[in-house]
Amino acid sequence: MEEEQIFHNIMNSTGGAVLSTTFDKYCYVSVRHLPRFFNYRNQIIYSRIENTIDTKSIEHPAVRNAMKMLDMHELRVAYDADLPAKSGLGTSSAFAVGMLNAFYALKGKYVDKRKLADDAIYLERILCKEQGGVQDQIAAAFGGFNRIDFSADGYSVSPVIVSKERKEQLNSNLMLFFTGFSRFSSDIQNSTEKALKDKIAQLKEMTQLVNKAEEILTSKSDLCEFGHLLDYTWQLKRSITKEISTNSIDELYSIAIKAGAIGGKLLGAGGGGFLLLYVETEKQQIVREALRPLLYVPFEFENGGTKILYYTPEDFESKEC
Repeated sequence: MEEEQIFHNIMNSTGGAVLSTTFDKYCYVSVRHLPRFFNYRNQIIYSRIENTIDTKSIEHPAVRNAMKMLDMHELRVAYDADLPAKSGLGTSSAFAVGMLNAFYALKGKYVDKRKLADDAIYLERILCKEQGGVQDQIAAAFGGFNRIDFSADGYSVSPVIVSKERKEQLNSNLMLFFTGFSRFSSDIQNSTEKALKDKIAQLKEMTQLVNKAEEILTSKSDLCEFGHLLDYTWQLKRSITKEISTNSIDELYSIAIKAGAIGGKLLGAGGGGFLLLYVETEKQQIVREALRPLLYVPFEFENGGTKILYYTPEDFESKEC
């Protein structure tokens, strides 16, 4: 009951709003019951392989806690992804949402997007005790280009209504680069949350800028205004705490701006990972050459969110005590 109250507090105390989109880089989770030919009961495959005789011995915290949460036993769980972990693109939350979706499907149960988002938030923030926000789980569950509002009543998800042509133009003007710097978002998130207690004005302004960004996207305004807004919000965000950016990242950002980028930001909590830039198409080759040491990652927006690609529910009678 104490955990449920903490979860309730997290959902009700998170104020503000964000614009969020999903794009065509995926994580893949396959789940099946492990055949009983082996001398272990579970096999978890990610950057390492775990073979365990019971659920409590699984070291991966999200898998272990999700299996306990949904009363899953004797599983082979395999994870693969298009993007690296600890990169600021919500890969851990996408994994959590996808795994829960697969677990429910294996049981022959359908759950809606909100249930998946809520369960993933509970799994990561309560059971695994990971620091951070809740927008990544919501984005991975719902998919698409959305505005997510947080209030004392919880959260609401509203699609951002943009014409197909304007959305394609926005997509073509965004460039994504991998900085190559790994980071731990929970550490940065802790620092940011502490700093925000003394910077309420900046937090309120960042929330208000969501309205401005949505207005630009849904009107006939020059889309370059969105690029300038990205730059302004990045400068505002990086002023919160010195851990959000680094000298190396600041230098890369400066090089991109001088080469023709209008604005941009680090995705996620900060400190490294992926750098998103708004660059008009005629200047993109110059920016790519200026940032040649970095890996350029083309992408396209997607609308689906988590989905089951192959569905075969399995009857199961546990032998685990």
